[in-house]
Amino acid sequence: MDKHPVNITQNLIKHFADYLSLELSLSENSVEAYCHDVHLFLQYFESQNLSTEINSITQETIDNFLTFLYDLNIGATSQARILSGLKSFWRYLLQENLAETDPTVLISSPILSRHLPEVLTYEEIQKMIDSIDLSQSNGHRNKAMIEVMYGCGLRVSELIGLQINDIYRNEGFLRIFGKGSKERLVPIGDSSLKILFQYIEGERLHINVKPKFTDTVFLNSRGTGLTRQMVFLIVKDLAERNGITKTISPHTFRHSFATHLLEGGANLLAVQQMLGHSSVSTTEIYTHISDELLRDTLTTYHPRFKK
Repeated sequence: MDKHPVNITQNLIKHFADYLSLELSLSENSVEAYCHDVHLFLQYFESQNLSTEINSITQETIDNFLTFLYDLNIGATSQARILSGLKSFWRYLLQENLAETDPTVLISSPILSRHLPEVLTYEEIQKMIDSIDLSQSNGHRNKAMIEVMYGCGLRVSELIGLQINDIYRNEGFLRIFGKGSKERLVPIGDSSLKILFQYIEGERLHINVKPKFTDTVFLNSRGTGLTRQMVFLIVKDLAERNGITKTISPHTFRHSFATHLLEGGANLLAVQQMLGHSSVSTTEIYTHISDELLRDTLTTYHPRFKK
């Protein structure tokens, strides 16, 4: 007698979470991360109107999902972590006799190269900021967002999670909760602070803010917080409208922040602290970007290299 088909459901993911927690004794954060990966996989199926029956999922299905993540500008590191979550999920399905085969078994993690991230010039960033029409809805918000991302080197998750109570206006600092809820203080310049409060004390006051978001700085027109995807689309639109052909995302402003500081002679450890990197080796990638710029300068302007 054939088994009744089993589908990926929210209830099944809950059982997976119990397995990770009770049988594997994983931490709460690890359980949440693995389940988030499976939820993302399920959302992909729903968005593509695909069957969520476990035994209909093939290696090709997983490959298509990874391509989908790439198209969303999700990097190799995040793709590798998500794939790891799916591999754990299928180990659980096989153990519980809910799956006949493992479609993830022959799929290798994306190659994690230490590539140099794309960086915008100061002129390109200023061009994008100057092009924002402040008479349009959300104009002041978008300008403040770009200013804070570039002026403070924030991750997009830190930007959309910023609270009004975390702005120390008189002292010129922002309190930021980064990866692993690690707290740090980041200085904010007078110009960026002024633009931020032009939004908070102006445009934002006219939004009907939902109760859960009364302290959230950056809001959409419905009075709720922004998503990463919304910020990505805003940045992408600004770049296209200004003829910037570089492949950029909100994270590009963080890269540019660090690179411009180090090019200007900033202390590496100070930049590490502002970025919230746990290791200085992570910050050192921006010194390599500076090295590349020096090499480009040599080959462009030295008479020995000029064509």
